Amino acid sequence: MTQLIIDDLDRAEHPLDVVERLASLRDWIFDRAETDEMSVAVAGQWAEYHVAYTWIEDVEALHVASAFDLKVPERRRNEVLRLVSLVNEQLWVGHFDLWSSEHVVMFRHSLLLAGGAEPTQAQCEMMLKSAIDACERYFQAFQFVIWAGKTAREALDAVLFETEGEA
Repeated sequence: MTQLIIDDLDRAEHPLDVVERLASLRDWIFDRAETDEMSVAVAGQWAEYHVAYTWIEDVEALHVASAFDLKVPERRRNEVLRLVSLVNEQLWVGHFDLWSSEHVVMFRHSLLLAGGAEPTQAQCEMMLKSAIDACERYFQAFQFVIWAGKTAREALDAVLFETEGEA
């Protein structure tokens, strides 16, 4: 097995400094209690989203995660997992998970910055946008499965239904 050697490179600034500066410019509500973690509160159409940015030094990745404020009861777990699978087939960037320890659905995505690459403000903003867009698009499908007892297919079909024109 080949062993990879990755040099530790000094960065001009911590990657989360870029996110913090962006949050200040956009007047986002945020908290950075830890050096490698930052949370941003974003009001969506369907819910308030708590988005966490995390710098993962070992793999030089900026990770974003947004959890739904929906607890998944054990009896709906398998159907939610089916929905996660169906939704993930629709996504080009990021993915949904069922975070088992907390019983919540979470959207996750990472930006790899290997070799000392610096994140741009536009990349950090797009990470947040893609997370919120995915959460907004599929939130109701997860509600349909958890609260209305719908199947994963029924729930996904309901949220992907788009109307055209005007009545």
